[in-house]
Amino acid sequence: MFKIIRKPAEMICCFTKEGIPNPIKFRIVGEDDSWVNIKVDRVITRDIDKRAGNRIYMFQCQSNINGIEKIYELRYVLENCKWELFKI
Repeated sequence: MFKIIRKPAEMICCFTKEGIPNPIKFRIVGEDDSWVNIKVDRVITRDIDKRAGNRIYMFQCQSNINGIEKIYELRYVLENCKWELFKI
């Protein structure tokens, strides 16, 4: 079961020559206001969607977070070039 959290993320990624982003590592502000660093172990799916006129890349990813394998969704909004941890 996923929980929608929509937290802004600071991302390290690389882009293909076609301009498609690939997430590598990101950080978010945790519940105790400290930074939480997460390495993207695997990108399971990558889709592009258009919502409210904005193109959005959606990545379903998997990482080991505090010793637990978790699946989560990252989103990259092309209009403003911002990343967010959408749900986990």
